[in-house]
Amino acid sequence: MSNPNLLTGVASPADQTVPFDALHFFVTRILSRVNTATLVRVLDCTNDGGVSPVGTVDVQPLVQQMTATGQTVPQPTVYQVPYFRLQGGASAVILDPMPGDIGIAIFADHDISGVKATVAESAPGSFRRFNMADGLYVGGFINGVPNQYVQFLPNGGGINLLSPGAITMQGSEINLVGPVNQSGGVITAAQDVVINGLSTINHNHPGVQTGSGNTGGMQG
Repeated sequence: MSNPNLLTGVASPADQTVPFDALHFFVTRILSRVNTATLVRVLDCTNDGGVSPVGTVDVQPLVQQMTATGQTVPQPTVYQVPYFRLQGGASAVILDPMPGDIGIAIFADHDISGVKATVAESAPGSFRRFNMADGLYVGGFINGVPNQYVQFLPNGGGINLLSPGAITMQGSEINLVGPVNQSGGVITAAQDVVINGLSTINHNHPGVQTGSGNTGGMQG
C-alpha cells in the first residue's frame, strides 16, 4: 500500500464544501506565492569595510517552508542581494554586513535585475512578481551586543564613541569646539602643537639662567 502522506495536500475537505470556500482556498494559494519580507542571515558579503561602492550579500531566509504534513523544508539561499548603506551623494556611513548578521530582506514587486545591472531606469528583466530573486537587504535585527559603537544618549545627553582599536580622523582641518578632557594614556603629536599662539617646540623661557640644565619641560 502506498504511503498516504504522499497524497496529503494543503486543502482540507472543508475547502470544497461550498463555492466560496473553494474560491477562498484558490486565492489563498496564489497569495502564498507572494514574497514580501522575511528575516534572513548573511552568509557572505562582497565588501569587508573598505571604501568601495555598495555591494551585495548572499542570505539564508530563516523562516522555513512547511509541508502539508508539518515537515519543515529550508528555504534556498538567495544570492547577490543589494544591501542598504546610509549614503547621500558622496557622503556615507560605511558599515558593511558581516556573515552571521541577521537582517530583513524585502522583495520588489517586479524584476529589478535590469536596474541592478545598469544602475539606471530600466525595463523589468522578466515578468516575475514578488520573487525572492529581487530581494534587498536591510540590517540588522535581533543581533548581539556590539564591541564598538557610536551611541546617542537620550534627550541630548551626549554621544559616546568607543572602539577596541584605533580611532582615526583625517581632514584638511579638524576643529574642536568646547573643553577637551583627557584621562589616561599619552597625547602624542607627530608635529608641533600650537596652544594659544605658543609653539610647544619652538619657544623660549625668559628669565632662565644659561647652563647645562633645562627647564624640566620641552627645550626652548
